[in-house]
Amino acid sequence: MYQTYCRAYQSVYRLASRFIPWREPELLEGENSLQRLPHLIKSIHIDTVLIVTDKGITSLGLMDDLLKGLKSEGIHYSVYDETVPNPTIDNIEEALTLYHTNGCKGIIAFGGGSPMDCAKGVGARVARPDKKLEQMKGQLKIRKPIPPLFAVPTTSGTGSEATLAAVISNSMTHEKYPINDPVLIPSYAVLDPLLTINLPPHITSTTGIDALTHAVEAYIGKSNTSQTRQSSREAVKLIFENLIEAYSNGPNVTARTNMQKASYLAGFAFTRAYVGYVHAIAHTLGGFYSTPHGLANAIILPYVLEYYGSSVFKPLAELADLVNITDVSDTDEQKARKFIEAIKKLNQEMNIPTKVQGINEMDIPLMVDRALSEANPLYPVPKILNKKDMLNIYRMIKE
Repeated sequence: MYQTYCRAYQSVYRLASRFIPWREPELLEGENSLQRLPHLIKSIHIDTVLIVTDKGITSLGLMDDLLKGLKSEGIHYSVYDETVPNPTIDNIEEALTLYHTNGCKGIIAFGGGSPMDCAKGVGARVARPDKKLEQMKGQLKIRKPIPPLFAVPTTSGTGSEATLAAVISNSMTHEKYPINDPVLIPSYAVLDPLLTINLPPHITSTTGIDALTHAVEAYIGKSNTSQTRQSSREAVKLIFENLIEAYSNGPNVTARTNMQKASYLAGFAFTRAYVGYVHAIAHTLGGFYSTPHGLANAIILPYVLEYYGSSVFKPLAELADLVNITDVSDTDEQKARKFIEAIKKLNQEMNIPTKVQGINEMDIPLMVDRALSEANPLYPVPKILNKKDMLNIYRMIKE
């Protein structure tokens, strides 16, 4: 009965999603495309912006050229750089205060997934001052336009510049949850590969597998469209062809450009086709232990794909063919297993561990409940898992 309920819910949501006002960000792409952002902001008559970022970005000086450009265009700006990994409600409320105090009219999200989520949270609170963030948890709880949001990713993984999701952490309860609404899709996104060439290898690797997780979970799910399938396939191919090069040879601008595109395409795919249990589990690890999201996804992905069994043989076989790791005589099962092994090999080549450190056995039951609450009935996963299944997976990934 429970599986029937989940599938019925997903069918209704899939039908309703046809009427959701999806949009795609307007893109500024290519080397030095960040330099074009201040003029664009000025051209839409915004003269005061809030920049949401983190201490790592400001200490590296990655925003220096942007700040000079804003000044030259006569655009006033305030910088909130206290965002932490897995941004908290407190982060968002602090940034919101800065937004209002300085009379801002737009928001620039500059950084990886955490500043993006924080900036989207600020936008949600500006749009709905009558609602707390906890009240916007889940689907379509904002429903009013947020201020113009300009997304400038400095990693190639989250795809947040293309998505309707903001993932928020409650530091009091250790809960990490998504807020999903198409109004959170950024108005503009800057894909400047020069912002990623100095990424440390360990961030290049985990964010890259994060993007792969988005593409794979979207592709194997049951709410795909022809467009999301194509975007997922393009992303998977780009990642397999470029991630190791970007990891081992960071200054390779071509590899960085391709990884940025892959991240965007994967984000585009999963914002419409959704993710699955890999993300639901990863969110609990972020909430309880501040495990970096990309690292969690990278470790969890092969375990969950194996656990799905025959329900994913066909789509994974298609991806295996796509990345040329199969033989003509292989069955779908053999191809699927080769694809999972290829993911494991990628992880191994980039020194990503096979287990999650620090999981407390006492926390697992609550994490299972929260992961299932996030995933079911919404996520159109290839196979509906229950509490026993999830307990098994948590214990598999636990060091």
